[in-house]
Amino acid sequence: MAIIKPFKGIRPPKDLVEQVESRPYDVLNSEEARAEAGDNEKSLYHIIKPEIDFPEGTSEYDPRVYEKAAENFKKFQDKGWLVQDDKEQYYIYAQQMNGKTQYGLVVCAHCDDYAKGVIKKHELTRRDKEEDRMKHVRVNNANIEPVFFAYPDNAVLDALLKKYAATEPEYDFIAPIDGFRHQFWIVSDENDINTITEQFAKMPSLYIADGHHRSAAAALVGAEKQKQNPNHKGTEEYDYFMAVCFQASQLTILDYNRVVKDLNGLTSEQFIDELRKNFYVEKKGTENYKPARLHEFSLYLDGFWWSLSAKEGTYDNSDPIGVLDVDISSRLILDDILSIKDLRSSDRIDFVGGLRGLGELKRRVDSGEMRAALALYPVSMNQIMNIADSGKIMPPKATWFEPKLRSGLVIHKLD
Repeated sequence: MAIIKPFKGIRPPKDLVEQVESRPYDVLNSEEARAEAGDNEKSLYHIIKPEIDFPEGTSEYDPRVYEKAAENFKKFQDKGWLVQDDKEQYYIYAQQMNGKTQYGLVVCAHCDDYAKGVIKKHELTRRDKEEDRMKHVRVNNANIEPVFFAYPDNAVLDALLKKYAATEPEYDFIAPIDGFRHQFWIVSDENDINTITEQFAKMPSLYIADGHHRSAAAALVGAEKQKQNPNHKGTEEYDYFMAVCFQASQLTILDYNRVVKDLNGLTSEQFIDELRKNFYVEKKGTENYKPARLHEFSLYLDGFWWSLSAKEGTYDNSDPIGVLDVDISSRLILDDILSIKDLRSSDRIDFVGGLRGLGELKRRVDSGEMRAALALYPVSMNQIMNIADSGKIMPPKATWFEPKLRSGLVIHKLD
């Protein structure tokens, strides 16, 4: 059963939130962060991308950069740009994209639940990225940015969320970069706090949607602090890390598409002939063509779009991995035909999140930068949960959640 608790959030005053809030650290590079922060000294980028306070070219992994993060975090609190709430409470964070709103509960999840598998993952993590996030958590003694969780739909929590959604939010703004609406409420009522805690205690699992490295880093730092404390009880603040939890049915997963630099020595005609062995291939024309169903792919090649439908027998409906379109395309196209074996390390392939649209795929091929593009039908949340429940791991670059969580709305301190 999932253990969560309320916490004393550290957050910006209402009139400063739009100056403080930012995109997550891992969706932009140092140059983009430097440009977005501009001359805004209150931007959270000074804490989550503190290399922007150093000369251009300074590594984000430089030890001085981590120290600067802690220095800036303290400065933000000293100047009143971030202020800690007086009591432990939950928070509600809503995001609206294209007319659809999803409501998340901001909670503290227990590190032991991650270690025991109550908090389930569907991606592999890299040790270097874990170490980077661990250093950031250690030096700040805080979870500056939340993890993104999904939970099974719950009628009691749904009613509670709707009750708060009908009231005036603490924060309400349109983010300048993504153009989406972000709202934030405080849950300070003791009855509501108890209801949230009790409902999560009934859930056998929580699912990491986005933020596998942040989850792993938080759990590892929590374990370190447990060992350092001879009087450890298991209920210390460092035993918990911050997460925004959304009902699974509300989440939007976009396609995560592929562009390749070459056809592995094949001509376009030879490549299409190879595809016909495992796919029904149909030429669609020059208008953008998006896959309409599971096991259908769109190929953009030489100015034309093609529909590729996987033939029966090329996938296994009883295998939570083998049935995935990311697995089908990886096995039968990228590996078998193009000899791209490792999606994580190959320099012959790149990935384009669905928010950029098919136009971005077309642009990168038409420019000559890439030779062909492959658009996939999005993975479903049910597929992700089935894989996590089975203990298996998704193929790389399979999911693209949108909208992304904004950072800086609330922070969790580990003491």
